[in-house]
Amino acid sequence: MGSVHSDSNPLGKLSAYPDTYDASLLFPIDRDESWRSSGESRSGIPFFGVDIWNGYEVSWLNSKGKPMVFTAEFRVPASSRFLIESKSFKLYLNSYNQTRFDSVDDARRQMEIDLSAAAGGQVSVEFHGPDTVFPQAPEALLLDDLDVELSVYEPDPELLTLVSGSVHDGWVCSHLLKSNCPVTGQPDWGSLYIHYRGAKIDPAGLLAYIVSLRQHQDFHEQCVERTFRDILERCRPDSLTVYARYVRRGGLDINPFRTTETTYDAPNFRGFRQ
Repeated sequence: MGSVHSDSNPLGKLSAYPDTYDASLLFPIDRDESWRSSGESRSGIPFFGVDIWNGYEVSWLNSKGKPMVFTAEFRVPASSRFLIESKSFKLYLNSYNQTRFDSVDDARRQMEIDLSAAAGGQVSVEFHGPDTVFPQAPEALLLDDLDVELSVYEPDPELLTLVSGSVHDGWVCSHLLKSNCPVTGQPDWGSLYIHYRGAKIDPAGLLAYIVSLRQHQDFHEQCVERTFRDILERCRPDSLTVYARYVRRGGLDINPFRTTETTYDAPNFRGFRQ
């Protein structure tokens, strides 16, 4: 297990880019670490979910030395003990570039074995060819056109209020999501999709809350879990799903999905910026 600020964490450091298979490049981080550092815990947040990673630069050699190129979809269960640090994930995938595998299934199985071991949970891997058509984003009420004055740029649950006498059942979204890497301080950009059923959340307050993550430093997964927790505790919806579609970096994007629904299978749609 690695720590966010461990000397062995490759994030924010100059790194060699090996092109021969090396599973030791993967750097797991305890999902509870950043919560503990702020005196909080994720253990009591009642969600189910998955982190969907898309790898756009996945390649290896077949048994005759011919390059194979795919987009890969990795699903890491939110119940796994560890998240996988993104730069280490990229370095690991790069290590396949000059490695030979007898079949596509052999490469897929090796990735599933390595990633599951690093995450401490069963990771699934699926390869997509260049002609794959991904699902469209769900129709959602866009919050970004609201004419609001905003001044809070650190998470503040009190921005979330209810509209008396109104109910809602559907998606809302904002493309104004921004948070910052807790190690390098680099910005992480994305779109946030929220589906809830219950008393209507004031749209202006919900947008203000999303924008309040703008200066917050945390991993993508924790930002989504914090948003899920704050909406659930403040607004008490009957059903809640929070899904972030982050812009790719280094050939990878990560899309944490958290929901109250045990049977909700996260759709891997792709936004324009992805």
